[in-house]
Amino acid sequence: MNTELKNKILKLYEGFKEEDNIKENRLDRWRNLEPESAEFISILIRSQQSKNVLEIGTSNGFSTLWLSDAVKSTGGKLISVEIEESRTLLAKNNLTEFGLMNNVELITADAKDYLAKTAPVFDTIFLDAERKYYTEYWPELKRLLSKDGALLIVDNVISHQHQVEDFQNLIIEDTGFTSTVVNVGKGILLVTKN
Repeated sequence: MNTELKNKILKLYEGFKEEDNIKENRLDRWRNLEPESAEFISILIRSQQSKNVLEIGTSNGFSTLWLSDAVKSTGGKLISVEIEESRTLLAKNNLTEFGLMNNVELITADAKDYLAKTAPVFDTIFLDAERKYYTEYWPELKRLLSKDGALLIVDNVISHQHQVEDFQNLIIEDTGFTSTVVNVGKGILLVTKN
């Protein structure tokens, strides 16, 4: 990501962070991915030369900006799924403003429904949604990770360890997959098949 674009995106992040600081209800907050985590994931996408990337949990599109810039460099495509239409529209506005909408498809849908219907074509899947549903997503995520080298990236696994513990245990108990936690941002879980 070039420095000028990065600085503009970081300025947007600070605005969202200020908004979050005055909102009392957690569900009303943007809860954006930390910039260091976004940059880390962006590097993974670039280094893997991922062509098909899926994001579950678009929110306002902050993380989507980073993912879009990464797949732009690989000549790939990003699909981002968000359950709330108002957030999808805000993400579209942000992506358009930053000139990063061309290689992105934004979908407003329930993640569980979307995962059940989609084909296993993804090189990278980024999961940053309501954590209480992750265990329900696992059967479909496993299916979608069938492509050789496919990588699942999950945010908040250190900061919200108790909320993702059951999900992580499902992965650990599944002998077909290997995983590790990287201490970046609020904790990133990386999962791939053996």
